[in-house]
Amino acid sequence: MIPVRCYTCGKVISNVWDEYKARTEHEDEDPGKVMDSLGIERYCCRRMLLTHVELMDEIAPYE
Repeated sequence: MIPVRCYTCGKVISNVWDEYKARTEHEDEDPGKVMDSLGIERYCCRRMLLTHVELMDEIAPYE
């Protein structure tokens, strides 16, 4: 689960997560260019998208 807002600046970033994930994984686009096209310009927001790891799929079977 991606955080709704950037921890540093408070900009909403969760609305671009699905498109970012699809374009970087399935279409093998450069993550930097994808973020530029989605309007993610601040380095703090870019950090939130680049470093996020989806753990929910791994944790859910154990609940």
